[in-house]
Amino acid sequence: QVQLVESGGGLVQPGGSLRLSCAASGLIFSIYTMNWYRQAPGKQRELVAGITSGGRTNYTESVKGRFTISRDNAKKTVYLQMNSLKSEDTAVYYCNGKFRGPDYWGQGTQVTVSS
Repeated sequence: QVQLVESGGGLVQPGGSLRLSCAASGLIFSIYTMNWYRQAPGKQRELVAGITSGGRTNYTESVKGRFTISRDNAKKTVYLQMNSLKSEDTAVYYCNGKFRGPDYWGQGTQVTVSS
C-alpha cells in the first residue's frame, strides 16, 4: 500500500521559512517524479514544484528563487524548503508521486503565512 505523509506545515510570519517533508512508503521512490501542489481556499490546486527521478527540478513562476525542492532517495523523502514566505503562499500543500499508472497523493499539510 502506497503512502505519502506530509509534515512541517504551520503558522509563520511573512518573510519567514518552513521546510515541508513528504515521506513515502510502498513504492520504488527513486523512479518517481515527485511534486508539491498547493490549494488555497476557493482556488484550484496548482503545481508548485517538481523533481524528476534524475533530479531535474521545475517551479511555478511565483515561487522561483524562494522555494527549493529536493529529494533523498535513501530516506524516500521529498522536501520543499520555503523561504521569504508571503501571505499568498497560504494553502494546503500536497505531496504527489507520478510514474506510470495512477498518481499518488498525500493528505496535505496546512501552511498559513500571517502576522
